[in-house]
Parts: sequence; C-alpha cells; structure tokens
Amino acid sequence: MSDIALRALAVRAFAPAKINLALHVTGQRADGYHMLDSLVVFAAVGDWLTVEPAAALILTVTGPFAARLAAEDNLVLRAARVLGVKAAITLDKHLPIASGIGGGSADAAAALRALSAMAGVALPDAAAVLALGADVPVCLECVPLRMQGVGEVLTPLPALPECYVVLVNPGVAVATRAVFKALPRKDNPAMAMMPVWRSAGELAAWLAEQRNDLEAPAIELAPVIAEVKAALAVRPGCLLARMSGSGATCYGLFASEELAKAAAGALREDAPAWWVAAAAVL
Repeated sequence: MSDIALRALAVRAFAPAKINLALHVTGQRADGYHMLDSLVVFAAVGDWLTVEPAAALILTVTGPFAARLAAEDNLVLRAARVLGVKAAITLDKHLPIASGIGGGSADAAAALRALSAMAGVALPDAAAVLALGADVPVCLECVPLRMQGVGEVLTPLPALPECYVVLVNPGVAVATRAVFKALPRKDNPAMAMMPVWRSAGELAAWLAEQRNDLEAPAIELAPVIAEVKAALAVRPGCLLARMSGSGATCYGLFASEELAKAAAGALREDAPAWWVAAAAVL
C-alpha cells in the first residue's frame, strides 16, 4: 500500500487489557497454529496511544514498562505499515510485557483504530489483521466475544452482568510458544454452551466448569503463577481465580468494585513486587 497522509489532528486511543476468562485448546492445524475456544473480555485498565501527523513513521515508548519494550519492529509499527500511514506514535505502556493479557495485540488494534480514523481510510481486511497476531482481531472488536478458530471466528455475547477483576502479574514473562509446546494434549473439549448470566456469581459458576488449558503448562514453566492464583483465591469476595491467556497474569473475578479494590490493596501490601490492578469488566 502506498503511503497515506494523515489529515486529522492528534488522536488518543485506549488499548485495554484482554482477559481470557476461559481458554480451551481444541486442536492444532497442519501449519502448527492452535485452534482455540475462548471467552474474551476487556478491562478498564491498559495502555494509551497518541498518534500525530508526521513526515515519517516513528514510535516512542513511555510509561512504567517502557524500558522492557523495544520500539524497533514493535507490533504497533507493523500495524501502521499495514495501513501505509506515516505518523508519530507514542505508546504509553502500562501493561506488563508478555503477560497473557494481550498488551501487544491491544496496542496494535488501538493503533489501527486511531490511524484509520486520522487518515480517513478503512481498516485492513480480516486476513491482514489476523496476520498481525491471533489476538489482534478480538482486540480490534474490543467487546466481550467468544473467540474460536485461530482467533478469526468471533461471536458476540449477550450483555455480561456487572463484574470486576483484579489482575496480578508476578513480574515473570512467559513465552507463549513455550507454553503451547509444553501442553501435553492439543485436542481438548470445547467450552460448554453459554447461557445468559444474570449475575457475576452465575458467570463465575459457569466459568468454574470451564478451563484454561494453558494454565498447567505455564505453571510448570513459572511456578510463581500458582502462588499468584492462590493469593487471589483467598481474597474476600473472589468468585473465581484463574490464569489469563498463556500467563503469567492471573485474574480474580469480583461482584463489586469495593471488593475488587480492597483485594487489590491487600495484594499490593502483601506482595509489593507484583503488578496489581483492579478494574471493571468493559
């Protein structure tokens, strides 16, 4: 695609954390890609991108996790190149790196939304979006979805009940490829039929019957994940504790903002080296 000149003022876009409330690995294609069945939601905590007109494509990374993220060949730059847009992009990085909550994919999706709006061009087709990463299509939609296939089959869900999450990352990066490689079985059962959940408790009860098939192999690679999950599970009001994605971030599901904030505050005191965030499910 030829370069497209930006014709709007600066745009700021939010890249929320993606949470796999359940993640079933149901198969593996001949090309090596894994087939998934996952309930994906987004939380009101994440990264921010600011996009401004520029003569060249430039990425600057700021924020608490900037030092751990290389600006060169970042997924945000790849997304911009797909659109053929030149811009100065600032990524304010607040989500941990390689943490199982879709930080890079969410950033790429936010970049696509912002750049397409500024340049007045359509978003790339589904194949181009998927080529950026399996989580980019769901992050581009940014609403609760059932994600199947290799990430390209997205089914809208009924409105979720009000609920909150506490996200905890122990500061250990887990490589997604290594976790999948350690998974002993690739043809696990799909998720059960999804009902209409009338409360956070009903959602948690249904989720308790589902799985994250990557949790056990991730814990083998990073045993501290089990500690994080256990620390969440014992907090008052925690309806369910589970790892998200390929780890190492775990989530605790709560029915109220007050309970979630109290749990987050206690975890920060007990484990000050861990990254902890409480947020509403969007």
